[in-house]
Amino acid sequence: MESLSIRKQVQQLRKKGKTYSEIRRILKINTPKSTLSYWCRNVSLPKGYRQKILELNKFNFSKARTIALAVKNMERELFFKDIDNKNKSLFTLFDKNLRVRKMVLAILYLAEGSKTARGSLMFGNSDPHVVNMFVNLMRGCYKLNEQKFRCTVQCRADQNIRNLEKFWSKITKVPLSQFYKARIDKRSIGKISSKKDYKGVCRIDYFSSAVDLELKFIAQKLLGSLGPIV
Repeated sequence: MESLSIRKQVQQLRKKGKTYSEIRRILKINTPKSTLSYWCRNVSLPKGYRQKILELNKFNFSKARTIALAVKNMERELFFKDIDNKNKSLFTLFDKNLRVRKMVLAILYLAEGSKTARGSLMFGNSDPHVVNMFVNLMRGCYKLNEQKFRCTVQCRADQNIRNLEKFWSKITKVPLSQFYKARIDKRSIGKISSKKDYKGVCRIDYFSSAVDLELKFIAQKLLGSLGPIV
């Protein structure tokens, strides 16, 4: 009798448009969905039930995607935490060892610095973090004469040169009085910049052939230590 009573309750709830999951929750039963489906095989579903299922599926999909994204972010966080733990000693070495910092500076200069024998140092980049790192390493590795610094902003025609110079002066800590006249890319004349955050390129000159040659020498030695190119 109890089973028959439950079956009738299931059918009544089904007629009202309840899903099998909702029915099991309302009646607090663990009856398999296949059994519930059999009991309700002749039950007519109310109008709007199909739309309800579509909305429910849409909600469940959104919920599943949110959970998947949260799991992915957690895995990514754990991944980078593991990288950080494995390389803590490397970061400590960079912070504390002047020779290591000079090697990093030399490689950075090799990648983004002057490739010519011009007798002075020249470095350029559009990334404020890279430029900031370069000037900080320069000041940390060498006893510099700040008056020997010069900066040049290389930008597009539709950019505000004065604002760019102020921006790069703040990044490099080189006063505006030591900035050369900005260079505008003639190819950009009449064109609108698509990247709103683009600050142009900051070219840094430091008048010291000794520093230029030493950094290039260190970089070449480091490259040579890797062996010949096969």
